[in-house]
Amino acid sequence: MPHLTSSLARPFSRHVYNTGVCCQGRRHNSSISVRALQDAFRDPSSPFHIPPGETGPASPDEVPLERQRVMSETLVQPNERGLESARDALLAARMDPSSFWEQKIVWGDHDSFQHVNNVRYVRFFESARIQWMVSLGEELGGQSRATAMLKGQGISLILKSIEVQFRRPVTYPDTLLIGYRPLEESLIDSSPDPATFQVAASAYSVAQSAFVAHAKESLVWYDYDSLKKRDPGAEARKVVLGRIQK
Repeated sequence: MPHLTSSLARPFSRHVYNTGVCCQGRRHNSSISVRALQDAFRDPSSPFHIPPGETGPASPDEVPLERQRVMSETLVQPNERGLESARDALLAARMDPSSFWEQKIVWGDHDSFQHVNNVRYVRFFESARIQWMVSLGEELGGQSRATAMLKGQGISLILKSIEVQFRRPVTYPDTLLIGYRPLEESLIDSSPDPATFQVAASAYSVAQSAFVAHAKESLVWYDYDSLKKRDPGAEARKVVLGRIQK
């Protein structure tokens, strides 16, 4: 079985951030939400708009269900400017745009420490990695090759190991933008194991305008027909090398 190494089983380390940073992050998120709500009260096009001289409802029961739904969606939708800043940050970090994955944070991602549980990030990175793998398959052989790679038919990619570094706690509501990039030094022709290469990944928080986690992974080209790793050939290595952003 592939080897998985990760420090995800323990809470955020004191070396990663301290309680002060955590609390600052919560205050920052809270102040953003309050400012956004105040702006919405003043915006005539907003479902939250309260005309001058009027007061809001005394309780949520006074708000029609449809309007409550619209108001809720307005609160949790990431703004386009925030997503654009996230894309710029990932591009500056030389991430492959084909891998960019928007991961909405839901309330159930939290744990008893009142932030997104560490283990959830492995799934978040997985979603972006699979999207990136599909784009590789499409470049190698169109939709049929991408579908085969997803279904474990012929030669595809599997995860050998992952290491995650946590930089900041994340809380609901938020959206993470995640990207991948291959590490060039692991793709040289003289590599002792041509079936294995390394990638780096990063998760950027739209709410915090900052990177919140980084990952380093080893991926293996695996032949599902013969059930063993295999050199994918020069064409596959060329496609992966072509994803390195200069």
